Amino acid sequence: MARIVVIGGGYGGITVAKGLDPLADVILIEQKDQFVHHAAALRAAVDDVWENAIFMPYSNLLTRGTVIQGTVAKVEGTTVYVYGQDPIEADYVIFATGSTYPFPAKYSSSRAQVAKARLEQLHENLAAAESVLIVGGGTVGIELTGELASAFPSLQITIVEKADDLLSNPGYTNELREEIKDQLKELGVRVITGAELAYLPPHNVGELGHFTVATKDGETIEADIWFQCFGSRANSGYLVGTEYEALLHPDGTLRVEPTMQVTGHENVYAVGDLTDVRESKRADAARQQARVVISNIASQLSGDAPEVSYQPTKEWVILPLGPQMGASQLLDADGETRILGMEETAEIKGTDLMVSVIRSQLNLP
Repeated sequence: MARIVVIGGGYGGITVAKGLDPLADVILIEQKDQFVHHAAALRAAVDDVWENAIFMPYSNLLTRGTVIQGTVAKVEGTTVYVYGQDPIEADYVIFATGSTYPFPAKYSSSRAQVAKARLEQLHENLAAAESVLIVGGGTVGIELTGELASAFPSLQITIVEKADDLLSNPGYTNELREEIKDQLKELGVRVITGAELAYLPPHNVGELGHFTVATKDGETIEADIWFQCFGSRANSGYLVGTEYEALLHPDGTLRVEPTMQVTGHENVYAVGDLTDVRESKRADAARQQARVVISNIASQLSGDAPEVSYQPTKEWVILPLGPQMGASQLLDADGETRILGMEETAEIKGTDLMVSVIRSQLNLP
């Protein structure tokens, strides 16, 4: 039976591992001791009820395969080297190591208990704060703003965005931007666009401590706590110094073919944030890419060529501003873009934040 190693247990990793589990000997390697549902991490940042909901065990994911908690040191061909373990010889390897992002959107700790302790401290800090600075006006900054405004209505929130407008990704429509800006105004959020901080605050993100910063134009901003909502980086350090390094772009993403095969490597695939697929990095995209990989490896296991290709879609987003507000840019059956307001957005994602969907995927009750 073929051995398949999946490196990374995020949205794409669990999808591809579960899909291939009936077909091969699957080994999923993940640094963290529990799955982290990052799509709900910003709700957990303000609400202690959610603190436990975003961490889920891998124990039920695979029926036949194995989940190993460990850190991959390097990959040579299809041999995977894990710190503290013997090398794993595989027939196929899938890179699904995702990306890093500043707290609280993502967590660097490999232990859920450590991440929860940091969340508990953040909750205390926010309860004592009177003002917050959000640096970055993309989807993460806006969603975090909505969570803060909902959980702490008296909190004074300022967003600073260096681009000339919020949601600067060119794939987002002006209609979406205007809807979001109207809701932020309703929430009393101060928005400063076309401005860049001359220097970052003196405290760590999420740390309580009054400070004053200035934009490069000389405008001053005071706050008690701040969050960095920019700076995503592909997790590809384990490929540096290997044959795969030549396929890495300066931003750390890895070159892949439409079949999701790593360029020049027939039995090596990649999915999710790690890849250089030209679209925004979303959980649904990682899952769809994983389905392409499942189909193509299934074909290879049957002696056929991998023929399914992944086609990036037009930009879309479900952007809650807390449980009851937000806006979405979706695609209809004809592929045309349409904008949904706060009620529809709350119905789609705002209340549950897809927790039930992920628990089902992990085979959890």
